[in-house]
Amino acid sequence: MNVFKGAVFATVSALFLTADARAQQTPPPLPVTISVPVAKHITQWDEYSGRFEAVASVDVRARVSGFIDQVNFKDGQIVTAGDLLFTLDKRPFAIAVESAKADVAKADAQVEQTGADVERAEPLIKNKTITTQTYDLRRANLGVAQASKQSAEAALKQAELNLEWTEVRAPIGGRVSDKKVNVGTLISGGTGASPTLLTTIVSLDPIHFVFDVSESDYLRYSRLKASGDRQSSRDSPNPVRIKLADETGFTHDGTMDFVDNQLSVRSGTLRGRAVLDNKAGMLTPGLFGRLQLFGGDVDALLVPDSAVISDQARKIVFVVDETNTVVAKPVTLGPIVDGLRVIASGLDKASRVIIDGIANPAVRPGAKVTPANGEIKAAKS
Repeated sequence: MNVFKGAVFATVSALFLTADARAQQTPPPLPVTISVPVAKHITQWDEYSGRFEAVASVDVRARVSGFIDQVNFKDGQIVTAGDLLFTLDKRPFAIAVESAKADVAKADAQVEQTGADVERAEPLIKNKTITTQTYDLRRANLGVAQASKQSAEAALKQAELNLEWTEVRAPIGGRVSDKKVNVGTLISGGTGASPTLLTTIVSLDPIHFVFDVSESDYLRYSRLKASGDRQSSRDSPNPVRIKLADETGFTHDGTMDFVDNQLSVRSGTLRGRAVLDNKAGMLTPGLFGRLQLFGGDVDALLVPDSAVISDQARKIVFVVDETNTVVAKPVTLGPIVDGLRVIASGLDKASRVIIDGIANPAVRPGAKVTPANGEIKAAKS
């Protein structure tokens, strides 16, 4: 009997010891700081990547063929419309002008001669000294001579124009590239199959910025227009702000001036274009930049950017539920406003977001925590 009592006592003692050991192994709830998101009416700026493009870009080619006689610019310099760039050998064209002038003089003499023949024939036809056929022939010769004179005068104008075209001038103002030909090179001109490229010119001021908008953003803009909350960039020059790769702020202001008429079936994006001043000439075609496009005034939820965690391809925010358990909420991010990250979707105004304590690796989904109330503060504008 005593043996049985001892065994029971030992068993009960072991159970109490096991339960106590399990209690000691269960970690206490982790301390974290929580706060509801900041609800604020903000001006939304949507960000896109893109590149600068010239408003005008021209491949400079000659209108006539010949030998390059002079190059009248320095590679890479700024030119204005009408500046002389290349000069072709003018001598063959000057000779052609002189020959055309001689043809005009010859035709003029023929007109004068045939005109005199008609004048002499007019009294003779009245007294029937000559036949009507002879008189008609003289009048026809006058008409032929007059037509020949017009043809010669047109040929003279063409020759003078060809001579003028031996001076290749800048069709637009901007920055010229390097010369593609040297003095003495025989070039092909005109409108043939392969006229020789002499150089290129790109305009600088103003300058375009081209970027692509996603299909979802296009639909959102369309619905904002339908509701009257935002004008379409097709109808209104919505403001944009641009920053370069080495800049921290969006310091270059411009406006929208074009939206394409269809989405790309390959990328599912829509091409947009902004225009901005470039009087200093700092912005160059091909330069990369980030653009912020006015996206309308919206009611948004904001949290510290440090509260956002990357989870493979998604962004998540840790929140605490009513049982003080950590829950991961996938979110869609917006831009930074007043130092805080805009949460486009995934949270509501009552979400208890963990703003401090997520650096502890034990704070993960499913973990129990002891939340302390904190406050999210926006940076002063």
